[in-house]
Amino acid sequence: MARRRRGLPVNGVLLLDKPQGASSNHALQRARRLFQAQKAGHTGTLDPMATGLLPVCFGEATKFSSFLLDADKVYRTRVELGTITDSGDAEGEVVERREVPVLDEAGLRETLRGFIGEIDQVPPMYSALKHQGRKLYELAREGKTVERAARRVTVYDARLLACEKAAFEMEVRVSKGTYIRTLAEDIGQALGCGGHISGLRRLKTGPFEGEGMLSLEALEGLTGDAAQDEALLPVDVLVAHLPRRDMSASGARCLRFGQAATGEAGGLPADSLTRLYHGDAFLGLGVVTAAGDIAPRRLLSSAVAGSA
Repeated sequence: MARRRRGLPVNGVLLLDKPQGASSNHALQRARRLFQAQKAGHTGTLDPMATGLLPVCFGEATKFSSFLLDADKVYRTRVELGTITDSGDAEGEVVERREVPVLDEAGLRETLRGFIGEIDQVPPMYSALKHQGRKLYELAREGKTVERAARRVTVYDARLLACEKAAFEMEVRVSKGTYIRTLAEDIGQALGCGGHISGLRRLKTGPFEGEGMLSLEALEGLTGDAAQDEALLPVDVLVAHLPRRDMSASGARCLRFGQAATGEAGGLPADSLTRLYHGDAFLGLGVVTAAGDIAPRRLLSSAVAGSA
């Protein structure tokens, strides 16, 4: 007999403002407990030192969280020059100090422009990537270093926000897999003095902007189910970039029984994914077959239950 899942069947997406010092999983679990949700997951981790946008998926939304893993992201970070740490951030041990050259905004902007575009980036040892089954940061804490293959990432924009004698702040828009710590270190090397980040905040991921974020303290202040419901975005926001198809009653019925809906592709190309609706209800995702039908790909449990 299957064990009954504890908690409430909460469904939706929460734009959480992750606090500094907390791991992404710790912040996720606190949010899940506040909503008493049965199931929760996030769409990509933030370092404990980092703050900012951490989309949390509750319930049915976890089925579509993978669509944010490849999303572009925007960060604001502060780079301290002249001091190199083993982790690339302020929480690491200082391994070298160098003299900082005289900085001017024009020269610094020119240096930043040199990093815009596709670049090869070696992942840091202090990362969650695995080597022979172990996370790199575990090896780093043991004083070990292993070879890491460079990865191609894209820096779409790097905008200078402030410039001081031995530090600067910038806002960057980057592709998935980009390590801001490593980017800051490489910029420091290009300036001839090295550097590390002392602050990092994620402002945007995919379609989600930071303006809608809620802190854990704000969530604790919500009273009543209605207030919590208003804090959540609907499940289908995660796939809003996909084309929409409104299914007929018979087509929706076929999908609910795991069958293809005949002739309802509406001109969408074969193999394309589409959001499926019946009336105002989001059913899930379908895929267009070569025959122009729509086969179920990933449906909400409530949509399947609707066949009963």
